[in-house]
Amino acid sequence: MRKIVNTLFGIFVALCICGFIFSKRTEYATDTNGWNLILVNEDYHVPQNYAVKLTKLDNGERVDARIYPALQDMFDAAEEEGIYMIVREGYRTQEDQQKLMDEKVEEYKDKVQVKFVAKWYAEKWVAFPGTSEHQLGIAVDINADGINSSGSEVYNWLEEHAHEYGFVQRYPEDKTEITGINYEPWHYRYVGEDVAKEMFEEDVCLEEYIEVNFTN
Repeated sequence: MRKIVNTLFGIFVALCICGFIFSKRTEYATDTNGWNLILVNEDYHVPQNYAVKLTKLDNGERVDARIYPALQDMFDAAEEEGIYMIVREGYRTQEDQQKLMDEKVEEYKDKVQVKFVAKWYAEKWVAFPGTSEHQLGIAVDINADGINSSGSEVYNWLEEHAHEYGFVQRYPEDKTEITGINYEPWHYRYVGEDVAKEMFEEDVCLEEYIEVNFTN
């Protein structure tokens, strides 16, 4: 009986998620507020025909050329304090993001058996293709080098200093209901020094900042 109930519940959840997915209309983000404040999330896709000039890092990852100087300054400052970081993920293509999503869906499908449910869980960790900031080139996943520094050391340093270089922690632990993405202490997004400082001092995420400052 319990197995039947669980199966029926899974089907019910799948139908609800399916209805939600197909009822959503694709909306595209714009750069009206500036290229550094493009809001991409589950509601707003990467702008149509979006193009970006990329700079390749030493490890082969790529970022928007406009954020490279600030990114390098931040890494240099961290190293001066004995914190050694790497950019694990930079720019991603649509195809890259789709591959990540497919892998995460398969991972959850092994656990829940229902694809629509697996997709819902996967999107809590991986942005749906077209809705990832990595596709803008102005977001980076930053990890420890694994030799000289630990992950906690890197994340603590970034949390305290990243805003000084124009970067903000995009998915804070206490903002998951707003961002729609689980806590990611490694994911940082460039917004510019002035905005980053303001967001840091007011303890707001990008959705909140844009709503307060640019929504009529």
